[in-house]
Amino acid sequence: MREIKLIWDFRGPASAKTAEHHLIHLKEYIAIEKLPLDNTGFEIISEMYAIAYVVVTDEHMIQIRDIQKPHRGELYQQ
Repeated sequence: MREIKLIWDFRGPASAKTAEHHLIHLKEYIAIEKLPLDNTGFEIISEMYAIAYVVVTDEHMIQIRDIQKPHRGELYQQ
């Protein structure tokens, strides 16, 4: 089954903290909806750029995309 990494981009001096905080909300949504998703995280790309992400299957991609509105997505390569 295809996996897609949905990504939220954050820029600026507070980007790391913002991405980390956004991840909390993503995990809360996953728990409330009882979705079988556990591949989530945040990455600090640089001092002024960080991302939060969740890896989903095709089955859950549209639901998460429409509700959580990620900035972009890409095929997930382990």
